[in-house]
Amino acid sequence: MSDLVQFAKDNEIAVITINNPPVNALSPGVPEGISEAIERISNDPEIMAAVLIGGGRTFVAGADIKEFGKMASGKAPRGAGMLPFLLRVEDSRKPIVVAIHGTAFGGGLELAMSGHYRVAVPSAQVGQPEVKLGIIPGAAGTQRLPRLAGVAAAVEMCADGKPVSAEKALALGIIDKLVDGDLLAGAIAFAREVASKPAPKTRERNGKLGTPEQNAPIFTAARENARKKQRGLLAPVAAIDAVEAATKLPFEEGCKVEQELFIKCLMSDQSKALIHVFFGEREVAKIPDIPKDTPLIPVRRLAVVGAGTMGGGITMVFANAGIPVLLKEADQAALDRGMATIQKNYANSVKRGRFTQEFVDECLKRIEPTLSFDGFAAVDMAIEAVFEGMALKKEIFAELDRVCKPGAILASNTSTLSIDEIAATTSRPESVIGTHFFSPANVMRLLEIVRGKKTGKDVIATCMQLSKTIAKIGVLVGNCRGFVGNRMFGPYRREAQFVVEEGASIDAVDKALFDFGMAMGPLATGDLAGLDVGWRIRKEYKHLEKPGVRQPFAEDSLCELGRFGQKTGAGWYKYDDQRQASLDPVVGKLLKEWTTAAGISQRPISDQEIVDRCIYALVNEGARILEEGYALRAVDIDIIYLNGYGFPASRGGPMWYADTVGLKKVYERILDFQKHHGELWEPAPLLKKLAEQGKGFADFNADHGAAA
Repeated sequence: MSDLVQFAKDNEIAVITINNPPVNALSPGVPEGISEAIERISNDPEIMAAVLIGGGRTFVAGADIKEFGKMASGKAPRGAGMLPFLLRVEDSRKPIVVAIHGTAFGGGLELAMSGHYRVAVPSAQVGQPEVKLGIIPGAAGTQRLPRLAGVAAAVEMCADGKPVSAEKALALGIIDKLVDGDLLAGAIAFAREVASKPAPKTRERNGKLGTPEQNAPIFTAARENARKKQRGLLAPVAAIDAVEAATKLPFEEGCKVEQELFIKCLMSDQSKALIHVFFGEREVAKIPDIPKDTPLIPVRRLAVVGAGTMGGGITMVFANAGIPVLLKEADQAALDRGMATIQKNYANSVKRGRFTQEFVDECLKRIEPTLSFDGFAAVDMAIEAVFEGMALKKEIFAELDRVCKPGAILASNTSTLSIDEIAATTSRPESVIGTHFFSPANVMRLLEIVRGKKTGKDVIATCMQLSKTIAKIGVLVGNCRGFVGNRMFGPYRREAQFVVEEGASIDAVDKALFDFGMAMGPLATGDLAGLDVGWRIRKEYKHLEKPGVRQPFAEDSLCELGRFGQKTGAGWYKYDDQRQASLDPVVGKLLKEWTTAAGISQRPISDQEIVDRCIYALVNEGARILEEGYALRAVDIDIIYLNGYGFPASRGGPMWYADTVGLKKVYERILDFQKHHGELWEPAPLLKKLAEQGKGFADFNADHGAAA
């Protein structure tokens, strides 16, 4: 018997327990251990039935994702996988009752469905989330699920990858009984009830597979939904095709179709990118120079200074996580506006079913609006979220330094300004850190954690841990202008403006990047964020521009006309009362006048050039950031771009995408842009070096912490 699987008996019922912490993944050794146990029960005349249960915190949260990575790279065989093993489970002559707590996801649900009965605690969840890794279930998940849950539910679960509650799984027929109280005792009692009955094989149940006439509208709607909501992704469509095969072919033939589709998805660039993202989200939490046992500062009470868009969103994030927040504004009108926005956002969340009214009421009780710094002495952390201006931030930090207790963390939600300069206004620079939330803060998952020269390791470790508490992905970055995300976003949007000034239409630029997979085009993004934000920053840093080097001017010219984007009803586009965009002929006319006056000749620009110039500008700046040590690893940059800037996860992030294209090709294209467009396109030294060595960013792993 494998060490990962234990065998015990409760009179005539066998108990098979999977113990492969932390999540009982089906890594090598687990299927073998279960197979041995099944062999044992079939040869033991005293045993009438068996319970298969997970030890620890969950049943089986899935297959071992590392194995998928090995298969995709050719380091592991791509044979029949778990199929033969699951058939052995299903062919057991004695009923097997699968007992589920925690989660039965992916391979875990496939294993559960190969059992003869399933019982679960009410808090359990089941699902087939493989599409999130760019693959589909590969061990008959798309074949057994429609036989238990029906075609519509199986299509939705396999194509969307969203889990369902135990209660819903019971209603669908995936689970046979809910167990209140002790799961093992309930499962053993259930096993005694079914011990003398025939063991029903899931693969032989065809009653829910429907007719072609019943199924046609289900598959049509699912494909249309995938086209709109999961645009360009292979796996959701493959999952729908595989479930359709279950309705048209015998089980064995359906499994063959599923296997072919699984392998095709697994070998795709999309799957490799999404598996990279899966591991990347775990990797960014590791900071080489901060030991795991670094003591954390308990954050039980928080203060937020500024109740505008960012301050209000940040306040909600902490209130949602159960942490009381003092929300400070300078005057009553601003405070009332901020609280009204928070209440409106919560009301929308209730309307959409994201939160219950009870949850929202509890959150609102945790928020204490205030006009003074009274009460700040009791907080463990204060976050400044005011207007992006250095003078104002310094003033606030000097005040925070005066009123906050020793050891309290003082954080700034700045998006571009120097944390060291801000920290210098305090007597405790070791307590000062940047926490750059992304707008809207209550929705966006990214949190850039900016380390200053003197920021204490306990402060960094606390903020990294706190990001998990508030359901964010915290990525540690160094203190340079714009940090990682916005520093790269500058060249990206610069090129978008340049191509417009050189003759590309506004909608062509946005469409080319939207079709590449970006959540929004760069010009539409500017309108959404407010063009005046970048305009203000550019004016503040004007003195750093190199004389004689071309800079884009069209966006600043739009700002001078009061066109700031959606908030003023006009920017690159014009907007109606519902903020729906349409092209504005006025902008086209102005662009023609401005470019003629500037002596810029117009030409047709292909979609490929638009994409290459914008995306490679990101990559080139990312390479500089990596080499300078402001990002720890290439994957940190990828995770920032996927979670903060709408970069398509199926392309793995800008640095991974560049590796996929091949750095030699990227470098040659950048040299070509340098020849035609000047010194802004000078290749980053690291990019040049890796391209010449035939390596990728994945090969480069900075051996030092993020530069401060």
